Amino acid sequence: MPNVKYHFNTATLKYERVIVSWKKRLLRWFGWLATAVVFGALIMLFAYNFFDSPKEKRLKRQLEETSYQLEILKQRTDQVEDVLRDIQERDNTIYRVIFETEPIPASVREAGFGGVDRYNKLRDYYDADLVVDVSKRVDQISKQLYVQSKSFDEVWDLVKNKAAMLAAIPAIQPVANKDLKRVASGYGWRIHPIYKTEMMHTGMDFTAPIGTEIHATGNGVVSKVEMDGRGYGNNVIINHGYGYETLYGHMSKILIRPGQKISRGDLIGYVGNTGSSTGPHLHYEVRKNGNPVNPVNFYYNDLSPEEYAKMLEISSKAGQAFD
Repeated sequence: MPNVKYHFNTATLKYERVIVSWKKRLLRWFGWLATAVVFGALIMLFAYNFFDSPKEKRLKRQLEETSYQLEILKQRTDQVEDVLRDIQERDNTIYRVIFETEPIPASVREAGFGGVDRYNKLRDYYDADLVVDVSKRVDQISKQLYVQSKSFDEVWDLVKNKAAMLAAIPAIQPVANKDLKRVASGYGWRIHPIYKTEMMHTGMDFTAPIGTEIHATGNGVVSKVEMDGRGYGNNVIINHGYGYETLYGHMSKILIRPGQKISRGDLIGYVGNTGSSTGPHLHYEVRKNGNPVNPVNFYYNDLSPEEYAKMLEISSKAGQAFD
């Protein structure tokens, strides 16, 4: 039974029953409902801002785990980069030096990736700076590993061809020369015999009678045979591969032809006095990658340590060249 309310009427001095209309009841009910809704909304707002839901707690734990894993990945990337740098250093300064091939420039090893928008799609990720940094470094490591892999392929080919390379490198004297005093002039600045001015002598002169045998100093292929009355006169160039060439000048007779394969020690011609020469001799040059180098460094197959020391002494003395 609903509660009945009364109020005291001072005019009649009687208690009269209070009758509430349905409109007032409806308004009152809506007032309670509005109050409940507002109060509930305030509670939800407070809870949303200061307390995490189970789902939010789970997502936050996942994000923390992801950040932790990214940090671990970054540390491992640092370790991989250190190991890779060590491998690159060994490759350039040991392996490639042993096999006399050019080191790979840093500009090739560390070349970046093109495109400024390459990592823009990662900018919206959680912890974007770390994600982009790790992605860049992984890409860079992948590129460097590819370059290093190709380098090792090249070194491995050199290892397999080591015997061929050793046979190709010039390693004997072109003229059988037991008496080292026959070396007239070595590599370096010398007085030109015709122009009487100091000029760079890019080879070594071996004085010997006309007709003395000349031998190839390493395996290779004849790349040039020239019969000329000037300069080096009758001369031959042999391409030994691996960046090496040898030149034999002022010959009286040439016994080989262009394209012919040559082995170390083969007879290729005879000493002469052709071209710009002031006496019978052989002008001998060793070139590495197109640049003349001192031939005296390549006689290790012919000379004992004592003979080699004597050869160095004689060839280093300044004087007049024969060509």
